[in-house]
Amino acid sequence: MTTAIQLAGASVDRSGTRVLHDVDLVVPAGSWFGLIGANGSGKTSLLRALAGRLPFAAGTCIIDGADLVENRMARAQRFGFAPPGDRLPDALRVRDLLELVSGSIETACERLGPVRAALGIDPLLHKWVGDCSAGMRQRAAIALAFAGSQSLVVLDEPFNWLDPVAAFDLRQALRALVDGGLTLLTALHDLGTLATACDEGMMLADGRVALVIDRSTLAQAAQSPQAFERRTIDLLRSGAERDRGRRA
Repeated sequence: MTTAIQLAGASVDRSGTRVLHDVDLVVPAGSWFGLIGANGSGKTSLLRALAGRLPFAAGTCIIDGADLVENRMARAQRFGFAPPGDRLPDALRVRDLLELVSGSIETACERLGPVRAALGIDPLLHKWVGDCSAGMRQRAAIALAFAGSQSLVVLDEPFNWLDPVAAFDLRQALRALVDGGLTLLTALHDLGTLATACDEGMMLADGRVALVIDRSTLAQAAQSPQAFERRTIDLLRSGAERDRGRRA
């Protein structure tokens, strides 16, 4: 199986403080990799560093065979990235944002594939971002991650702010894209999605790898999601308690 992303000893600093410590990570091409962890565990910092929005402080970051740990621009070009919905510019329409990424609205809509219908993008195209609800902004932000047609995409908690129907449809659309060759990394709070949709995963705690979740574990989790959720919650709870102990 071809490796799309490989980190070794990857570390990230923010405001002079190390928030991600010596992370090793391997993501096969054409797979859905889920990151879980408590708030502040380092999920967002890891995704933002991969996508070139933050620098790595140490380690290696190999993308499609090339070490890009020192090249933030190259990483940003390799990854489709969804910006925070609340930071989208109010004075633009949703179609304007998509055109900035893809060049034309026709190209953008084609590149979105099944995500276009899952997110209900068409009715949003002529809306000003400033008039959009939090859920609408989230839909637009996710669409931007696919408008550039990259084969690698990172999404930070993509199901936040979506109603149950949109969340369900988006999971189905993402799974279809992964089955078609997309490599997807998502930070998740929804353990059900991790158990039933992701191929592999990892738990972070206090910026460190606490657990690697392989394919066989997730295959078993899909058969008994509730048991998997209970075990994972216990691990998350113990990790949060360790974090508090380190900070005390």
